[in-house]
Amino acid sequence: MCEFIIRTAGPQDVDGARAVMLDTVYRDFGSGYVPRWHADIIDPAAAYLTPDRHTLLVALDADGEVIGTGALDSRGPLHPPNPAHLAARYPSGPTAQLRRIYVRPGHRRRGIARTLVAALLDFAAGHDYRAVYLHTDPAVPGAEAFWRSLGKAVHDERDDPGGGQGIIHFEIPIGR
Repeated sequence: MCEFIIRTAGPQDVDGARAVMLDTVYRDFGSGYVPRWHADIIDPAAAYLTPDRHTLLVALDADGEVIGTGALDSRGPLHPPNPAHLAARYPSGPTAQLRRIYVRPGHRRRGIARTLVAALLDFAAGHDYRAVYLHTDPAVPGAEAFWRSLGKAVHDERDDPGGGQGIIHFEIPIGR
């Protein structure tokens, strides 16, 4: 069994967190780094450590290596590219958006992502957010089932004419 700890990231964790994030977008998503989607990955400190009501958590293994990440910010889904009704339902400010819930492949299926999400939901509850939103790519193995186990799908773009971006949008209850 893998032992791990979850903590709020500090400056000493930024390089390890960035490595986990970049490895994920290249390996799991196959997109690589796309500036309009992944700008926060290049400077996670500015995106998550500095702004009020934002946070970045890291999961560390027994050797202190970053093996997982989880972030939260106060930016709701933007339209475009997301559907207009989602931008209206989850406005920036009162909406916490979960981002970058990534775990290195060798450490998956051990409760790390679920523990990261629980800690992020606690953060959201303590910072007066009204809703917690996220989107996921169902092509990533395990992503859809994981998020369905934690929340409610509020829009599946695969059902849109033309399939939209193929993304599934979720709301996760804050008081889990």
